[in-house]
Amino acid sequence: MTQKKIAVLGECMIELSQKEHDLSRGFGGDTLNTAVYIARQVDPAQLAVDYVTALGTDSFSSEMIAAWQQEKVGTSLIQRMENKLPGLYVIETDAQGERTFYYWRNDAAARFWLESEQAEAICQQLAEYDYLYLSGISLAILSPQSREKLMALLATCRLNGGKVIFDNNYRPRLWPSVEVTRAAYRLMLASTDIAFLTLDDETLLWGESPVEEVIARTHAAGVSEVVIKRGAESCLVSLPDQPLLEIPAVTLPASSVVDTTAAGDSFSAGYLAVRLSGGSASDAARRGHLTASTVIQHRGAIIPLAAMPD
Repeated sequence: MTQKKIAVLGECMIELSQKEHDLSRGFGGDTLNTAVYIARQVDPAQLAVDYVTALGTDSFSSEMIAAWQQEKVGTSLIQRMENKLPGLYVIETDAQGERTFYYWRNDAAARFWLESEQAEAICQQLAEYDYLYLSGISLAILSPQSREKLMALLATCRLNGGKVIFDNNYRPRLWPSVEVTRAAYRLMLASTDIAFLTLDDETLLWGESPVEEVIARTHAAGVSEVVIKRGAESCLVSLPDQPLLEIPAVTLPASSVVDTTAAGDSFSAGYLAVRLSGGSASDAARRGHLTASTVIQHRGAIIPLAAMPD
C-alpha cells in the first residue's frame, strides 16, 4: 500500500485554560487540533500527517515541536524564526462548558511562514502532497501577499493531482472587513475539494440562508464534497449526484460535557481519518461524531491519548 501524505497548514498557540480558579497550560489552534486528532486515528503507513507553520526559537516552541513529534505529526516543514514567538490565547469555561477566548497573536511567527527565505522550497514540497488542509484562520492570519502565494500553492497541488480541504472557521476580528473576507473565501472555495462548514460561521459571513442554499452555494463555488457540522445535531454530507446524507450525532447527557474546545476540529479529524483512508462518507461522519463527543468530555483542546475512542 502506497503511503499518502496530508499537510495541515495553520497556527498553533500557547493555550491557557481557566475554569473557576484552576489554570492549565497547553498548546492549541484549530488546525493543530485537527492534525493531532487525524494522526491519532490513522495508520501512519497509510497516511502521514505533517504540520506546517512557523514558530520561534524559544523554549515554548521547542516544547510544541517535541509534543507533536510524540503524536506522530511530522514537523520537518516547520520554520523556526528568530525574534518571533508563538501566539497566546486564554480560554475561560463556564459551568455549562461554553467558552470565551482572549488572544495575543498580532506578531506571531505563524503569520510570516510564507514570507521567509525557506517559503519557496517548502511550497515546492507541499505542491506534491496528496492533501492540503487549512481553515479560515489559516487564511486570516496571512498578509494579502502571503494569501496570494498560498492560493498559487493550492492551485499547483491540485494540478498535480492533490486535493484541498477547507474548514470555514470564520473569526471576524481577524479580518479587516466582511468584503475582504468574502473575496478571500470565494477564491479559497474555488480551490477546495472538501469543505467543512459551520452554519453559524456561514451566517456571520454571508447572511442567514436555509441549509439547502448554503450547500448549493458551496457546490456552485467549486466544492465537490460539502460537510455541514451542526454540533449536537446530525451532520449533513452532500456529494455530487447522491442523496443528501444525514448522520445523527452521539447523544450525551449535559453533565458529561466538560469543555467544547476543539469539538469542530476533532469532528473534521475523525471524518478525514476515515475518508482519506478509503472509507465512505457516512462512516466518516460517524467517526467524526464519535471523536468530537469524546473530546468534549475532557478539558482543553487536546485530550489525553488514553481517552481516545477505539
